[in-house]
Amino acid sequence: MRIVTTDEMKDIEKKTWEEYHFNESLIIENAGVGGADIISEVFDNAGLTEEILFLIGKGNNGSDGIAMARHLVNRGYNCRAFVFFPESDCNPELVKQLEMAHKFGVKLNYIERTDQVASYFDQMGSGVIVDALFGTGVQLPLSDFMYEVIETINDRSTLVFAVDIASGVAGNTGFIRGNAIIADVTLAIGFPKLGYYVSDGAKRSGIVKTIDVGLPRVMSEQGDKFLLEPSHMMNLMSFRDKFGDKKVFGHSLVLGGSHGLTGAPALAASASLRVGSGLVTAATWEPQYHEMMARLIPEVMTGYVPLEINQWPRLIRDLNKYSSIVIGPGLARSTRARRLVLEVLNNFDGPVIVDADAINVLNFREDKDAFTMRNAPTVLTPHFGEFCKFTGVAYEKLNEKPVDYLKDLLDSINCTVVLKGPCTYLGCSDGKVYFNYYPNDGMATGGVGDVLAGILGGLLGQEPLTKSKLSLSKRYERVNDTVALAVYLHSLSGKIAAEDFGERTMSAASLIESFPKAFKVIEEKIDSLYRNIG
Repeated sequence: MRIVTTDEMKDIEKKTWEEYHFNESLIIENAGVGGADIISEVFDNAGLTEEILFLIGKGNNGSDGIAMARHLVNRGYNCRAFVFFPESDCNPELVKQLEMAHKFGVKLNYIERTDQVASYFDQMGSGVIVDALFGTGVQLPLSDFMYEVIETINDRSTLVFAVDIASGVAGNTGFIRGNAIIADVTLAIGFPKLGYYVSDGAKRSGIVKTIDVGLPRVMSEQGDKFLLEPSHMMNLMSFRDKFGDKKVFGHSLVLGGSHGLTGAPALAASASLRVGSGLVTAATWEPQYHEMMARLIPEVMTGYVPLEINQWPRLIRDLNKYSSIVIGPGLARSTRARRLVLEVLNNFDGPVIVDADAINVLNFREDKDAFTMRNAPTVLTPHFGEFCKFTGVAYEKLNEKPVDYLKDLLDSINCTVVLKGPCTYLGCSDGKVYFNYYPNDGMATGGVGDVLAGILGGLLGQEPLTKSKLSLSKRYERVNDTVALAVYLHSLSGKIAAEDFGERTMSAASLIESFPKAFKVIEEKIDSLYRNIG
């Protein structure tokens, strides 16, 4: 599913009208039908029976909302619309939609004061709200009147649907200045908008449901921002040779661990093994070897890195017996650690996952060549703080425009970048960015990132990703798909772990325990996609 900016959506609509002769009225009508479908399904499943209150602005967002109200009334639901602007201020399409809605039986009330809204809730107690006040092009800050209206809605509503975007949230940046509707469900018209997934918008959008309003299919295949979906990994789940031995499925090396932090490589190694690696070796600094040994499962092989750098040449020569390397979990932030990371990047010919401390000890400006000169895939897995340290971008700026800064890095470095957070942004070497929106407070615990690094190492180290017969472009395409599978598997395992163990009591190890269920879910979804294609 494509994600669009406000300018991209305007361009899509303009082309749809001019080239396909599919006018605004048709889009509004389809939005009305599709929105009514979703609202009625959620409303009925929740066992609700009360009046549905629509908040109507003066533009296209209001037109979409009042069309939904009309279709719901026609299906027997009780709907009322609060119109917050006089008809003289409303666009012509909205005036027409208001007239139709009134004829169909939608109760219309024109609102001039906040106490009118408060009075409604005093009588009703609480309410189901459909927010169609402002669209993606909202002008911020909101007026004091609208600030108070939104505050009342947030305080008194039981269920809130936002039409296209929660009012008060900027469509491109997710910014809020003052106040914004807190939506339980956002009804995306045509395509999800960038503002749902960045900054404060990610906390106000709730569950996103996309309404197909009849836009040309070709529009969905363009662009450079997409939601991460099972369709992106359809070609990966069948590559298991039932007659293969352990060498066929790769040998992953995990390099990390320092005093008190050897659990990090142990988790990464376990995750690598549990996603299908034939062999996994975990190595740490020589003084921490026995500490790490005590944490490992017996299937994982072991090694160590001498503290004396003059003893590294043999270690470096042996790197290419592995099919992938994860470096960084618990590694420590030292000059020695920095040297080891650079040695791996400069001397290993396979996929490298640069995680945690391996990112912290590097600097993009000083170490750019170590990435751009590699002829093998490199995956960076920073969270926001690590991204800022690596690139020099201020945290506040990254939080405002994460996709822009991620794309700037992609343009400058020969890597795939997984920018981790409640919404994880997967930046691919071809410039496309995939959004994986899976907020889960149960994953805010130590070791969860190490599990992702291990998943990446295990999947990237397996055949056929490293077969030399693949062209370079196909190899990188396969790498991007594999990273997508790793990110999706990681968050899905977290969701399953939260259901099975509870958000408060789950741990990083709970994700690994959830891999079997997560793989099954992914396989079922992909099977369903294949059946639909057939």
